[in-house]
Amino acid sequence: MSDQKIHKLVLAALFAALCTIMTMVIQVPSPVQGYVNLGDCAVLLAAWVLGPLYGGAAAGVGSMLADLLTGYAHYAPGTFAVKLAMAVAAGLLFRRLQRRRTPRLALSQAVSGLVAETIMVAGYFGYACLWLGKGLAATASVPGNVVQGIFGLIAAGAVYAILDRSRALARI
Repeated sequence: MSDQKIHKLVLAALFAALCTIMTMVIQVPSPVQGYVNLGDCAVLLAAWVLGPLYGGAAAGVGSMLADLLTGYAHYAPGTFAVKLAMAVAAGLLFRRLQRRRTPRLALSQAVSGLVAETIMVAGYFGYACLWLGKGLAATASVPGNVVQGIFGLIAAGAVYAILDRSRALARI
């Protein structure tokens, strides 16, 4: 295994841990089961920094671990799939938009983040509606997921800007 692959693998493990911690540390209970957290910030950061493959794996595993460790095991399979899909989509879009002739970091983050958060809202709605058997009652969780998505996107943009200015991303 090359040094670069080992480096990315280690970073993916660190981002998985970051996703777990950021999901678990600040939890604002939602009136309709579940909670709003900072996990989406870590999911988007993983996608933007590591790309779709490693970022997706880190986001899916880390977020699923948070569900398993906080008593939401029934959401773990859905969380793995949703967060993996979010990070893959965000990573692919971010990289594609950054390759354009006049890359605008904020625009790339906003577009990729909005697509990813839309996947999150729709994914959790579908999982609760179909897999957990809640039917249309699952729509009650949509507003909380939208708030979580907006908060996660804003936080990820801010953290990425700080990392970018500190030149920490250049070393990754």
